[in-house]
Amino acid sequence: MSQTYYVPTGGLPAQSDLMTGRAVFTDAYCVIPKGCFSDIVTSFLPGWTGTRAWIIARPLTGFAETFSHYVMEVSPGGGSDAPEPEAGAEGVLFVTEGRLWLRLGTEELEIGAGAYVYLPPGTDWRILNRYSAPGRFHWIRKIWEPAQGVEPPPAFITSDYETPISWMPGTANRWGTTRFADPDDLRHDMHVNIVTFEPGGVIPFEETHVMEHGLYVLEGKAVYKLNRDWVEVEAGDYMWLRAYCPQACYAGGPGRFRYLLYKDVNRHAKLRGPGGFAR
Repeated sequence: MSQTYYVPTGGLPAQSDLMTGRAVFTDAYCVIPKGCFSDIVTSFLPGWTGTRAWIIARPLTGFAETFSHYVMEVSPGGGSDAPEPEAGAEGVLFVTEGRLWLRLGTEELEIGAGAYVYLPPGTDWRILNRYSAPGRFHWIRKIWEPAQGVEPPPAFITSDYETPISWMPGTANRWGTTRFADPDDLRHDMHVNIVTFEPGGVIPFEETHVMEHGLYVLEGKAVYKLNRDWVEVEAGDYMWLRAYCPQACYAGGPGRFRYLLYKDVNRHAKLRGPGGFAR
């Protein structure tokens, strides 16, 4: 099935627009509506040319601490020969529009909308826009957490088109997840998946768990339960949830509701350091 993903293009709202919007930041969650993705909140990153980024999540003590999430826009001729500045960082790229040239080790290839790239720590990679239109993608970064007897997973490339949706049992194929990494592979300490709801699909209970979440809505609209609040969200909105924030969802339609989801997985809870009390 052909997919279309929402992409922000920047700009500024008109002076005649109302200032009241849907943005909210609480001690349990944050909602960044698509209207907040304006020109004045972009960043230009060292080591990149012809590129701007909306940095929509970064580690904040007491909130969500494990990851960062960028929405990248690479103009023709732009890109980077040394994208990742931090030792030990792993990453996921998910392309939403246009085409980009990627070098991964000695392999060179073109990637387009729907492409998914996993980059383990220490990967030699570069990405350039050799084409005539902007290339846009999500870049999720995390420090890979070592574990006894576990090595980092290898780099891999797949796509939304090649990966089937795993439908939740008992949902009549109305709620499912596109899992790009094997859930049983303990080498992965983060999962970046796509969650899909057909009209009428629901999360029928308040999920309350240790994993942090970043959710970027790629398509459609729904109402999402965040802590004590029901919030309307639509394509282009971003939700950022700290650990244990209760959540549920109802996708009333009229079309599919899909979002790109980050969560931290497969590691022991730390007893020392941030959040720990042992010395």
